[in-house]
This record gives sequence, structure tokens and C-alpha cells, in this order.
Amino acid sequence: MKIGVCGLGIIGSVWAGNLRQDGHDVRGWNRSPKQFPWYVPRASDAANDAEIIFIVVADPPAVQNVLNQILPGLHAGQVVIQSSTISPKATLASARQVQQTGAAFLEAPFTGSKPAAERRQTVFYIGGDKRLLEQVRPVLERLATSALYIGPLGSASALKLAMNINIALVAQGLCESLAFARAAGIPDDAYFAALKPNVSHSGLATLKEPKLRAREFSPQFSLKHMAKDLRLALDAAADLPLSQTRQVMQTYEAGLKRGWGDQDFSVLAELLEQKP
Repeated sequence: MKIGVCGLGIIGSVWAGNLRQDGHDVRGWNRSPKQFPWYVPRASDAANDAEIIFIVVADPPAVQNVLNQILPGLHAGQVVIQSSTISPKATLASARQVQQTGAAFLEAPFTGSKPAAERRQTVFYIGGDKRLLEQVRPVLERLATSALYIGPLGSASALKLAMNINIALVAQGLCESLAFARAAGIPDDAYFAALKPNVSHSGLATLKEPKLRAREFSPQFSLKHMAKDLRLALDAAADLPLSQTRQVMQTYEAGLKRGWGDQDFSVLAELLEQKP
């Protein structure tokens, strides 16, 4: 198939490479130029005559920027798969714009950071027409372990934000627990050995243990992007209290003020061992 990938960041570049390995004709675009032989200078070049167009960028304004470039050339027979983490409201607005061109729109935010993408183990959350999902499922399931149908447009975006709230809160608990143990003189070896058989052990703890031990925070999922997702969730929550989410948002803001936005969000563990 001819596939365009708009957004060649941590995940988009991996997906594009995997799609090329699968034999697809892939063209990729990114706001800042990339050194790939299949890179094209305009998003419209990536979308032109593509059967599937993935959008995987940072936030709602970035999605709109892509749409502004590709909408004039979209037509019936094309499918836009929007995989950026955005709000339900932004998803519905994007869908309306795409569908007015005659092209089809599917929302497919995902869970899984860079290691999962490299191993083709991301999980897609799907919102939209089930028949459209079945049409593109063979492509999606080569990139992921599964594509879970959630419901109508907007529902998958809401679920993705809910999942990231959970990740952020679990991560904060892990970091605070580890900081407490370290302050008591407990070695990391003993801490993580005790955590593994504990009921509170999580997949997140397995993923972030090497980073926390080595204090090495190259991004699997950047702090700035998790902070953006928490903001979107809190905006969408309206009057729902979400007191713990609002509290952890302050921790993310503190990390951003220290210039850690491009580092992995687990870098927030460092806040617990630094003076304000």
C-alpha cells in the first residue's frame, strides 16, 4: 500500500520504518526535516495519493497544522488515521474536516513507548466506524499487539487520556516510594527485589527500573508530552475533581521549569532528591 506518515518523532519514525519493512511504499514528513531516504518536504507530499495517512504529532495545534496542509488534496478512498494524543473535542473537529473531503477518518491513539513500538507491541485504541477498522486492521496489527475497538469517535481519545492519568499517578507513586527507601539507606537492588513479588508491582516499574537505577533519562515518553496529556485530561474533565491528577500536574510543571521537557518523564524522580 501507499502510506503517508505525518510526524516522524520517537514513535512515528519507528512505525514508518516498520511499515517499510512490511513492503509498503512509505513517505514520511516531519515539521523539522529528517534524514530518511523516504522523507518528503511537505505533509501534502506524504498524503498525496496515499491509501492510508497516519498523523502522529504532539498536540491538537500540531494535528491542525497537518490537516491544513493535507486537506486540499484529500479525496474519497483515502483513510486518515489520527494517532496523536488529543482531546475528544479536537478529535471530533478533525474528523469533520477530513470527512468533508470525502476521505475517511479513524482515531487510533495508542499505548506503548519507544521500546514497544520497536518490538511492534503498541496497543491501538480505536474510535469510529467498525467497518473502517476492519479495512485497515491488517496494517495496524503489524504495528501492534492489538487494535481495541472502544466506541464512536472521541471515545478512544478519552480512554487514552484516562490511561495516561493512570500512568502518571503510578509513576509518581513509584518515584516517591523509591525516594523514601533510598533515604532510609535501602539499596536499589533490595528495593526492586522486594517490589517484584509485591502486589503493587507494575509493568511501568519494569520499564522504568533501568532508568531509575542508572539515573539515565533519555526519552521513551517525554515529560513535555505527558504534561500535555495531563493538561488535556484536566481541561476535558471540567468539574470532575481529579484531585491527585491536579497535584501531580504541579510536579510536571516543576520538571518543565527545570528544563527537563525533552527527557523521559521518569526524570521527575530527581525532584525528590533536589532542593527547591
